[in-house]
Amino acid sequence: MVYKEFQGKKLSALGLGTMRLPVIDGNDSAIDVKAAEEMVAYAMEAGINYYDTAWGYHNGNSELVMGDILSKYPRESFYLASKFPGYDLANIGKVEEIFEKQLEKCKVEYFDFYLFHNVCELNIDAYLNEEYGIYDYLMKQKKNGRIKHLGFSAHGSLEVMERFLNAYGKDMEFGQIQINWLDYEFQKAKEKVDLLNKYQIPVWVMEPLRGGKLAALDKEKEDILKQYRDEKTVAWAFRFLQTIPEITVTLSGMSNFEQLRENIEIYKEDKPLAEKEMNVLLGFADEMTKKTMLPCTACKYCITHCPKGINIPHLIELYNEHIFTGGGFIAPMAMGAIPKEKQPSACVGCRSCEQVCPQQIKISEMMKDFTEKLG
Repeated sequence: MVYKEFQGKKLSALGLGTMRLPVIDGNDSAIDVKAAEEMVAYAMEAGINYYDTAWGYHNGNSELVMGDILSKYPRESFYLASKFPGYDLANIGKVEEIFEKQLEKCKVEYFDFYLFHNVCELNIDAYLNEEYGIYDYLMKQKKNGRIKHLGFSAHGSLEVMERFLNAYGKDMEFGQIQINWLDYEFQKAKEKVDLLNKYQIPVWVMEPLRGGKLAALDKEKEDILKQYRDEKTVAWAFRFLQTIPEITVTLSGMSNFEQLRENIEIYKEDKPLAEKEMNVLLGFADEMTKKTMLPCTACKYCITHCPKGINIPHLIELYNEHIFTGGGFIAPMAMGAIPKEKQPSACVGCRSCEQVCPQQIKISEMMKDFTEKLG
């Protein structure tokens, strides 16, 4: 197992994420405990020492199951991470209640790593609002030794991350963001890494395979990769991350034993990509995303001609992500922070924006389609 140094600790470069544990009959709430136990036992033996759970995973059962499983191992043999579930605004005023319950569910007296969960457009104002006391409470728990290291995860925009770090960056010890070779430019992952680097905050990775979508490619692309190195496509995705020096821990939500075995085999070695190999993957990403993306350059001419003052470039960015991913939660989540009068449904179809668009994007059609897809 490859290990990374972090404040005097040796963390396994591959961490076991528990959002996608094996389940029974496709029921996300019904974790297959026996299968999960076997996976953790194998992971422990192979040297994985970082385990990541959260309040909402498997409808609240991930913390319970991981608490039961990990309680059978010496506490010093693993590092456990969980998160405050601010992705749900109903939880914002319950930080103490939830934190205490999480310790109980996980059967531990402290969390090695604890995060503000999913900093995004929907919750940034609440996270920064001193009235809720989230930051103050978590800093108190850190002082009391019940949180060893405090950080955050983010699916939000670069601008949202900047707001969060402007307020709390001096106290954040790690930042967990979505990085993979497809999103390196598409979701501005590279810029987010640079932002964390500016604050000297080590990087944790989530969605290294984009929910499994990068585990396999079409035959033409896989044949091209084989010309460079004899490794499976899934290994290329992890080698890409091994090439980025700021990354400390890469979390993979492995849902079966075979995925776990394969990923552990990859992380027996640190084999970063050469520049030409990086460029091959980034070229694939450019080709794949441009097939469905509207070619907006964010010139903002459209905004000045919109009678409703809608931030059209931002909506196109969300639309592109939503279309490429085939749905998902990112666009609906971001939409929750946009006033109704500025959402796609507010478009009156006047096409004034289209008359000044250098890329000749049919914006009114995009607005209509986006509204329908968001329901």
